Amino acid sequence: MLVGHGTRDEEGTRQFFELATVLEHSLAPMPVAPALLEFQSPTIGEAWTKLAECGVTHIHVAPLLLFAAGHAKQDIPSIVVESQLATPEITWSQSRPLSRHPALVELAVQRGQAAVAKCEAARSQRACVFVGRGSHDPCAQADTRVLAHIVGHRLDVSQTSTAFYAMAKPDVPTVLDETAANGRFTEIVVQPHLLFAGRLHQAIVKQVNEAASRHPHVRFLVSDYLGPDLRVAQAIAELSLA
Repeated sequence: MLVGHGTRDEEGTRQFFELATVLEHSLAPMPVAPALLEFQSPTIGEAWTKLAECGVTHIHVAPLLLFAAGHAKQDIPSIVVESQLATPEITWSQSRPLSRHPALVELAVQRGQAAVAKCEAARSQRACVFVGRGSHDPCAQADTRVLAHIVGHRLDVSQTSTAFYAMAKPDVPTVLDETAANGRFTEIVVQPHLLFAGRLHQAIVKQVNEAASRHPHVRFLVSDYLGPDLRVAQAIAELSLA
């Protein structure tokens, strides 16, 4: 069972189901059922029923989450336990979130490199701001910072900073302003570490545009989100079968 967060964004929803199809092809003939935690169907309960009707005896739950926070630690397991009540003979397990799986690191580096390739200034004048969604969970915050360090070390920039969109500090506008006001950088690559298109990506782009208006001497470039890439499916499959 592939469990996504859910979004009201049409394109983000399409990309989630596209990834579910990629994963299904990767794991065939094992059945794969997509589920969404919020906003949309199929729900976790509906996906559980679908798999139960296939005659499975064990369901592996794969959270499509970048880091381990409340959804992975509490929300998803509690709904799965409730879903199991109708079919107690079916056992279940849950893999950890994608975090720093090698395939995901490679994809994140590639997204950053694609943006850096558009830079025109010398390396000493380039910086990267790696943006996480944000969480109250200190482990998720720490994992974001470690990943930012790993990705930034492999990009052709002279400085990498971490910012969070919500629920953690420092926030995006603060880090963008501090980096732009440094005086060393004429180009700043902003890398939103997000799975799909949606309102969150749009909101970060808006914050970058606002920073650009405050700092007209700096050129801001926004990298792409991860998307329904085969490497995301590869990471999910390997974590599920481990």
